[in-house]
Parts: sequence; structure tokens; C-alpha cells
Amino acid sequence: MNGAPRPRRGTLSRRGVLKSGVALAGVGALSSRLATASVAAALRRPDSLPYPNVAPGTPNARFPIDHVVVVMMENHSFDNYLGFLSRRGKPAADGFHFDARGRPVDANPAPAGGYIRAFSMPSACQMESEPNQSWNATHKAVAGGAMTGFVAASGDVAMGYWTDADLPFYYSLAKNFALANRWFASTQGQTYPNRRFLHAATAYGLVNTVTPGPTDPPPPNGTIFDRLNAYGVSWTNYFTDLPQTAIIPSTVERNPTHLAPITQFYADAAAGRLPAVSLVDPDFGLADVIGGLVPGQPIPTSVRAQGQDEENPQNVRFGEAFVAQVVNAVIASPSWGRTLLIWLYDEHGGYYDHVPPPPALAPDGIPPAIGPTDFQAGYDAYGLRVPAVVVSPWARPASVTNVVHDHTSILAFIEQKWNLPALTLRDANAASLLDFLDFRRPAMLHPPVLAAPSDPVAADRTCSTSDPGVQPQPNPPR
Repeated sequence: MNGAPRPRRGTLSRRGVLKSGVALAGVGALSSRLATASVAAALRRPDSLPYPNVAPGTPNARFPIDHVVVVMMENHSFDNYLGFLSRRGKPAADGFHFDARGRPVDANPAPAGGYIRAFSMPSACQMESEPNQSWNATHKAVAGGAMTGFVAASGDVAMGYWTDADLPFYYSLAKNFALANRWFASTQGQTYPNRRFLHAATAYGLVNTVTPGPTDPPPPNGTIFDRLNAYGVSWTNYFTDLPQTAIIPSTVERNPTHLAPITQFYADAAAGRLPAVSLVDPDFGLADVIGGLVPGQPIPTSVRAQGQDEENPQNVRFGEAFVAQVVNAVIASPSWGRTLLIWLYDEHGGYYDHVPPPPALAPDGIPPAIGPTDFQAGYDAYGLRVPAVVVSPWARPASVTNVVHDHTSILAFIEQKWNLPALTLRDANAASLLDFLDFRRPAMLHPPVLAAPSDPVAADRTCSTSDPGVQPQPNPPR
């Protein structure tokens, strides 16, 4: 049993583990403002163990996963990328609504009157200054759940989308493996607060993407990397130009041996020696300007044009090609049989999505650092829905799950696998990844051949970062 003790009184059977993971989905969607005393008493607390009667750090042998690989890209909503998936081989995917001619009828009011209908983006590149995914713009776009403020917050480009003609590898991945219909960003803010949730299950005050300074504090209850270190669980942040762990400076300062160049990831995958947990980062387009970034100030959009992370104004096909290379390396690895990879996005990037974010558990007592003129809200609601696909031999083939997830679901799964103490209320009560998986047999041990990604260089020849110039229609589409 790989060193794990035999199940004892108080531990869960495999069936019990699976049922509890799915049941937690309902708890994870509760608002702390609405929780009754009885519900609050039933919540798991920070520092509690998934299996209290098992020693912390003990691998759960009932999970046939030894390697978790996280590929988190940047700034796209579910509808923006996968809105056509229900018409491209996966009917249960909850994307756009269509008219009789197969055109999306999703639309948003234009500020000067009329409606901007969802439209195909004219090229693989994006606008430089829009769309807007700031704290205020995101809350404006959500419009209290009406999802009608995207054009008002970001202009017509917010209603743009790409399809399988633009992103064939992504559509192939989403069709063949286990897709999330309800994976939300962790908060209605930008990249850095959402990635803090991935690292620490809290944004602990942050709402915007600003360059961290050397004195920025670590999260009050530590990070998942602290937990992994404490119990001898291996991990590596493989990076191209900048490790994502640098958004919390103390993580990098304390863990220099856990950082490795992207070339090492491909070597480790090929040799079957990936660590227990891998973060795999694309080129964020920042290598040439790192020295010019000012702590506490936003990162200029224009410096990111040549990256692979898919943030505007980049050519999104460079990111798709990167993800395809990573996924194919994992599938070809000798360790594929005991590996789980998740491909997802940190937040929606300002692009439209039709599903209102549900309430969420506030992770802790730290409020967002907002001013009196900012939108007054807390961390007790999820952000916008983003693409998320679990790729594993143990994934349910061509499946869709409607369980509510956010980035702390990844932490919840890691904590369940290695019986690690929870960081905050959010990860302690998040649905983990069990609803994507079937541990009875590895149905995807011999995965299907995935479509090749589009040629990003060829797309660059016709790329445009100009406003698409879509004109409002007088009436909403039907």
C-alpha cells in the first residue's frame, strides 16, 4: 500500500471517499453570509485533515495518482473558448445558446443603445487594452448575476470568441477527456489574486495584478508548497521565463531548489521522474522587462505581446501550441498510468460568459483591499467560469461534470491524496477532482489521438490587435 496504513475506524472506504468528494460540491457553493449555525458547524476548518485518523502526509493508496500536473493559462472564459463545444461533438457542454441557423444568440447591451451579439474574433490576436478584467470591471460585467455588463465594462471585444477552427487541439482535448461545466475562477478579480487562491486558498487582500515587492507578506496560514515541504511531498515549478510562484516572493526565496526551466519538465516527463506536484508555466512575455517592473504597480499589457500564456494582446495559438506540447509529453511519459493533468485558466480576462458566478465560502477573515470608490464586495463569490479539463488515464472518457469547482479544488485533491492540512475554509470545503475520475479502471490508458494545434506562425501573418469594430444591432438576437 505504498506505506499507507490499513483503513482504520474513522477512515473512508474508496466508495466513501468518492461520495464525500462529490457531496462537498454543495458545501463549496455556500456563502459564508448565508451559512446557518448548523451548516457552519459542519464545515471543515483550516488546518484540519481530510482523514483525521490517518497520519498527515500519508499517501492515499486508493487514489492511483502519483503525479499531479497543473497547466494554468491566462484570461479566457468558457464561452470565449469553448462556447461552440456543444455543436462540435460534446452536446452536454454548456456554451452558447444558438438560433435555428446555428449562430449564437448571446448578446450584451451596448452603452449607446442596441446589442452586441457574440461574434467570431477576426484573428488569433487580441486587443492590447481590452477587454478589462479588473475588480471593478468584472463586477460591472457580472451585473449582479444578469451577465449583461461585459460590453459596458470592456467594449465590443468582450463578446468575441474562437472555435475549433481556431483552436483544434483545445476542442479535441475537451471532447475526449473530462470537462468541467462549472469551473469558476476563485474571485472576481485579476490574475494575481486568483493565482494566490491556487497557491494559498486565499488572496489575503489582493484584488489586482501588481508587481510583488520583496517585503510582500506571505499568506497568514502558508501555502500548499509549505504543506508539501512539511510532509516530504515533492514538487517543482517548471517555468519558461518567470515562475508563477514568484507572485508570493517568500515562496521563491524559500524554495530555490523547487524551480526548474521548462526544458527540465520535458526531460523529467520523458524519464518518468516528474515530482508529485508540478506547476508548468508558459512564456509570460516578461523576460525582457523584469528589471523594469515596479513593485506595487500594474504590469504593462504591451510587454506581453510575444508570450505564450494567451493574455491579450497575444496570439492565442502560441499558447495552444505550448499546452499541446505539455499534454503530449505527459501522455507519452512512462508515468502516464498514474498521472493527472489539469488544463485551466486563472480568470476570464474580461471576455463574456453566460453563467452567473455562484456564492462561495469566504476563505478567511481578510477583506479585499479596496477603496471607497471601488465595487463593494468580498471574497464570498466565485469569479467567472473558465475552461477546465482533467487529462488522465483515470478520467471519465468524453465526460462532463456540473459540480461547482474553483482553483482550490486542485488543492483539495492534493490534500486528499497526501492527507495534508487545509489552508483556509475555501480549500477545506471545496469539491476536489473526484467527479472527473473513475478509479475502477483506467479507461484512458491508451488515449485517443488528439488534433494538432493550429500553426501560430501562420496565424501571425493575419493577426490584428485593432478593435473588431462590431456594430450594435437594434434588437436582441432571438
